Amino acid sequence: MNLWIWVLVACALSFATKLLGYLVPTKLLKNARTSRVAGALTIGLLTALTVVNTLASGQDVVLDARLGALAAAAVALLLRAPFLLVVIIGAAAAALLRLCGWG
Repeated sequence: MNLWIWVLVACALSFATKLLGYLVPTKLLKNARTSRVAGALTIGLLTALTVVNTLASGQDVVLDARLGALAAAAVALLLRAPFLLVVIIGAAAAALLRLCGWG
């Protein structure tokens, strides 16, 4: 089967999911439980994405400079550094670790 057919199927499913979202009753969306679940799902998905991008390389789990950069950025966040500084600290940590040969 042609790859473009699967791309079109994925597009159609995505559009259908978006369209079904408009059919959800407003009463359900204003529910406090729905808001809490939506917030928790968002945090969980972002955490999973961060972990996968930090530890995965293809099919392998790799411990390299990305893990050190994430740890440095986490410490900066715990110390309430501004976001731009957090990014710079993470990048600098990755650069230093790679310079030292770890990653």
